[in-house]
Parts: sequence; structure tokens; C-alpha cells
Amino acid sequence: MDVYNQQLIAAVHPPDWTNPQPADRYDLVVIGAGTAGLVVAAGAAGLGLGLKVALIERHLMGGDCLNVGCVPSKTIIRSARTIGELWQSQELGIKVDHFEIDFGKVMERLRRIRSQISHADSAARFRELGVDVFLGDGRFASGETVTVGDVVLKFKKAVIATGTRAAIPAIPGLAAAGYLTNETVFSLVERPQRLAVIGGGPIGCELAQTFGRLGCEVILLHSGSQILSKEDPAAAEILQQVLVTEGVKLILDARVEQVVTTATGKSIAYTSRDRTDTIIVDEILIGAGRTPNLEQLDLDRAGVAADDKGVQVNDYLQTTNPKIFAAGDVCLKWQFTHAADAAARIVIKNALFSPLGFGKSRVSSLVMPWVTYTDPEIAHVGWSDEDARQAGVEFDAITIAMSNVDRAITDSQTPGFVKIIHRRGSDEILGATIVASHAGDLISELTTAMVNKIGLSKLSSTIHPYPTQGDGIKKAADAYRKTLLTPRTQKLLGILTKFS
Repeated sequence: MDVYNQQLIAAVHPPDWTNPQPADRYDLVVIGAGTAGLVVAAGAAGLGLGLKVALIERHLMGGDCLNVGCVPSKTIIRSARTIGELWQSQELGIKVDHFEIDFGKVMERLRRIRSQISHADSAARFRELGVDVFLGDGRFASGETVTVGDVVLKFKKAVIATGTRAAIPAIPGLAAAGYLTNETVFSLVERPQRLAVIGGGPIGCELAQTFGRLGCEVILLHSGSQILSKEDPAAAEILQQVLVTEGVKLILDARVEQVVTTATGKSIAYTSRDRTDTIIVDEILIGAGRTPNLEQLDLDRAGVAADDKGVQVNDYLQTTNPKIFAAGDVCLKWQFTHAADAAARIVIKNALFSPLGFGKSRVSSLVMPWVTYTDPEIAHVGWSDEDARQAGVEFDAITIAMSNVDRAITDSQTPGFVKIIHRRGSDEILGATIVASHAGDLISELTTAMVNKIGLSKLSSTIHPYPTQGDGIKKAADAYRKTLLTPRTQKLLGILTKFS
């Protein structure tokens, strides 16, 4: 609890906070002050309509993103990327004989930056916005009331935005041995020498690479035959090779059988491809999926249905109680901060504007990009090949290797590709995957194109600055344009070129 964490707590869960006197009835009560809840509360209070808005948070305002997710993870990923650049320095003509990793300083920087950002999500800021902030456990008492301790809040509409937490696999001995999740790993002050990561999804891969670069001996155990099972197999293969090259030990098709604490560390017995073995580590990091935070809400009292995947909602984000909506990780298949933000905006429109005669917005209309922040990054939007096949849509795919993009070559960042899927016989973009050093920045061009029905032809005719890695997108669009040239057109162009 250094000065930075003290500043964080003072902002997002002030020890001296006094809950306000509740209004007679709220236009909107929001349970959960993560990204979705904050956007709904701030948006509703900022409409200038004089709405009474209450926001309830039992732990830390800012939710996972600020405290134990996006902000801390990307902060230490930045430190790890610097190490990757130092490893590559000789290729760039820079001789670095020796460098040291100060793990304590890396984690101190994390805490400092997190505390700097925390004001935007602070209880004081939302009080200034006109939101009644209640710190405590929110529970439904009925279909139109929520309790926070002994206080009853009546509402016209309510929003559930309680998020998710790390799912803990039922592994014998794991609880007794102890483990880390995203909620605790960013509190480390000493570097574990040997770290096992269970789960090869985005979180597991990001943190496995990061802690490997920070000097840990990392073993990544994944139940599938390839990491990042939901990504394009070619993209996952590139990252898999990078991790192996950097020294991360991959154990695929793995099933962890038992964890036992020994004198030399935590012993993990596992089976992989009909072979049983044991590894000894100092810490175990769990990155094997998420589970919704629902247990303390008493949803049955409000007539809200839920299952192990979260709150059940329709396309308008209404629950089975039409007065109550949900947003964010607690109900979405996309568990990203930007998805929570987008869902919150849908809730504001559907809960507050639709009753006044405005139209409704649908979740199914969203075009959702996502990024795995490894090095290289993997970004995706829209359909994959398999999605298109399952939909029965005929498609073609255009792939441009980053090794054919001049800026990637000059940057020595050639592992990767731009892959665009388009409807066969049309330039309509159905989806895309980019593997590149800054794929997360590049994917927005294709997301914008898809949202605004801009096809490959217009992307081809758009001037892209040279040299940039974004030129890979233009090369893909140009490749599509070339497919439009029939033999007759090619012959005519050849004649015109000859006499010009």
C-alpha cells in the first residue's frame, strides 16, 4: 500500500466516503461501476434532462479495466515490449552489451500510472456529475427496488453491470497451494522465478509473454492443440512460434491433474497427449476464462433470469424484467472494455430515449473488433473463414504477408499478415485478421469500412501514406481490384500502355 495505491483507493473507494441520502425515486439505478456502469451513469446524468441517477459499487470504481485489467496489463506490456526491442537491437545496428530488469520499478510504474488515470473513474468525479454514488453491496429487493445495506433505492429503470471474474478450474490441491489471477498478479512486488500460466487464451498469452520477457521462466499449459483457439489458426501459429523462440515452454492438449505444495515449490501434475509429467513452479497464474458476478444480486426477487454465462438479455439488452437492463461482461459474448462502452450507449438509448418515441438500438448491429496485445499483436473484426462457412456465404480471402510491406521490413517486424475476407463476386468486407506489431491500431480502418459499407474498391482508391504498416491494407485492397481485370481488359490495357 504505497503512495500510488493510497491515491488509487482514495479515488475509487474512499475510506471516508459517506453514501448520500437517497432520492424518493431514481430514474435509473446502475449496479456496478466498471466501464459499462460508468458510461451509463455518466451518460444519463449528462443528458441535461434532470434525471436522478444512482450508481452502486461494492469494491473499486473503474472495475476490472482500471484496477486489474486493461490499464495495469498494458502498462507492464509496454515495459516488456521495450525488452523485446532490446533483444532485437543488434539486428537494428545497436549494440547493447548488458541491461537489467528492475521488476520492482516495473510494478511501481504500473501503480503510478493506474493512480494517475483513476480520477476519471473516481467517486468524487461522478458526484460532481450529479450521480448519487453508493459504496456497498447492491441487491434487488423487488422488481423496482434495490438495497444497499439498510438503504432502499426505488427505481424506474435499472442496469446490471457487475462484470465477471476469473473462472477457477476445479483442480485438486490448487486452492491449498494458492494461485494468482488478474485480480492479484498486478500486486506482485517480487518477480517469481518460475511461473506456470494455465490457459492459452488472450489473457494467458499476453501475460505469459510479458512475464517471460520480464525474466520469469514461464510454462504455459493450454487445453487445446493450439493457443488462441478462437483466432485464425495462421495467426495463432505465428504467435505460438514467437513464444517458443522467446523461451516460453508450451504444453498443449494439457489437462492439469493435481497441484501439491512441496519444499521446492508448487508441483503441477499434468497429462498431455497421453503423457503424464510434473513441473515445479513458484507461482501459478490462472487465465482460463471468466465467470459472471451474479451471486449477491438476488436476481430472482427482481424476476431477472440468468445462467452460468451471465444475465439473459434480448437484442435490446433488456432482461426478463423489461424495466431492468444489463451491459458489459455480465451479459455480452464480447468481454472487452470497448464492447462494454458500446453496450452502455445502447442501454442509454433503449432505456431512456426509446420510451419517448425514439428508435431502439440492437446489439446484433454492432461490428466488434478485438485485439490480443502480444508482440506481434493479433487483431480481428467481423467474420472468420469458419463463420462465413457456417453462415453458408461464399467468400474469398486475400492475404498480404507483412514481409511484403516495406515499412514492416524497415522496422524488422515482418512476422504477420493482413487477411481480408470479402463476399465472393463483391468487394463487401465480411471480416479481417491482422497480425502485426501494432495490429490493434490498424484494425480500426477496416472496422470503419465495415460499419460504413465501404468496400475494397474504395479502400484501394484511398491514398495511404508511404511507408506505413497500414500499407498492407491497401495492398490487400489493390489485390482485390486486380481480380476485376478480365483477360479482355488486360489485353486492352496492354495495347493502351504500348501506345502511350
